[in-house]
Amino acid sequence: MSLSTIEHPVDLLRFNTCGSVDDGKSTLIGRLLYDSKSLMEDQIAALKRSADITGGGKINLANLTDGLRAEREQGITIDVAYRYFATPKRKFIIADTPGHVQYTRNMVTGASSANLSIVLVDARQGVIEQSRRHTSIASLLRIPHLIVAVNKMDLVEWSQERFREIRDEFEKFLPRLNIKDVRFIPISALDGDNVVRPSKHMPWYEGPTLLDHLEAVHIGSDWNLEGFRLPVQWVNRPENPSDPTLHDFRGFSGQIAGGVVRVGQRVIHLPSLLCSRVKAIHGSDGEVEEAFCPQSVTVVLEDDLDISRGDMLADLESAPGLSSEFHAKICWMHQRPLVPGRRYLLKHTTQTVQAMVTGIENRLSFTDLERIPAPSELALNDIGEIHLKTAKPLYFDGYANNRLTGSFILIEQGTNATAAAGMLFPPNELVKPEYDDFAI
Repeated sequence: MSLSTIEHPVDLLRFNTCGSVDDGKSTLIGRLLYDSKSLMEDQIAALKRSADITGGGKINLANLTDGLRAEREQGITIDVAYRYFATPKRKFIIADTPGHVQYTRNMVTGASSANLSIVLVDARQGVIEQSRRHTSIASLLRIPHLIVAVNKMDLVEWSQERFREIRDEFEKFLPRLNIKDVRFIPISALDGDNVVRPSKHMPWYEGPTLLDHLEAVHIGSDWNLEGFRLPVQWVNRPENPSDPTLHDFRGFSGQIAGGVVRVGQRVIHLPSLLCSRVKAIHGSDGEVEEAFCPQSVTVVLEDDLDISRGDMLADLESAPGLSSEFHAKICWMHQRPLVPGRRYLLKHTTQTVQAMVTGIENRLSFTDLERIPAPSELALNDIGEIHLKTAKPLYFDGYANNRLTGSFILIEQGTNATAAAGMLFPPNELVKPEYDDFAI
């Protein structure tokens, strides 16, 4: 079986909505679900029952995602809400993320696994700091596709000139970011214009509707298929199996974090540097000849190597980098500011190690997207570059090359609170040790 014969997971698109407070993120998702007929009858009935309470007698589509009582009372999103829907062309997972500055860390959480990010801009307000902040976070997270949805066009009389002003202002700072695929779409989420159906009020716009673009955007090349990586999550040893052939079964389970693995392929075990060949691959539907990122599999090797959770199986020809000192970008998520010298737990793929922040290199200003050098600390929701040292070396890739093996979180010891989400810079030099030809 060749890779070309395996269906890639391109029928599932993960995207998030972001932007400032009251830009209409929750209403947009509600409109997508409502107009694409993705709601159950009981959901529609619940919307109608709550209309007199929260919508002034009119269905409030934001209630589909703003599930917390505090969210409905204040009219803002606080927590990340996930919704699922499908059309004949594609399946979708939506993360509705908060717009308030106080909850920027929640936005990072919701966007961390997205293929596409929708940044909403209020046509009356234009591009504000929070618009730049969320676009910068999308760039930082290496989200490959971006839609700038200029919302509430009905409140600016469907003005093409106003849409162009906002687009031109956005395009001034986009070259500083790492987003290549950007689409601008004028919409009215409240009335549904250009969301699922084309707007009769904006004949000057000749592009696709929001849903048309979501269905058509190409995401097949978003996953890293170069350099096999399997962080071991679990050593699979069935207890008292009913099948006698599984009596001595020993497989290594986890989510493939990069590349392709095939039966018969030589792989290296990290950190032992011992090599073996893949004897079998078990997927969700049984045994397969090959598998690829981001599938979850169990790999069986020809040789009995001492492998445990936190280890990694990797491509012999393109090993990841090895280091205990790191340069990283982080979004700080803790109320207590980050200062150099503090110790944390660092969780990377399936292992957790002790780590210390040895220095803060800079902090990003969201006013002009310039870097402020050598700040004394990073406060809540700040984004900056830091230097780290870990208690033991980690095998990793740069985040730009592999979002799964190039990312980490910092955890506060004692409380186990997530303190930061981070992205590793590429290793200075890849480790090319003298591999042991054990059991080849």
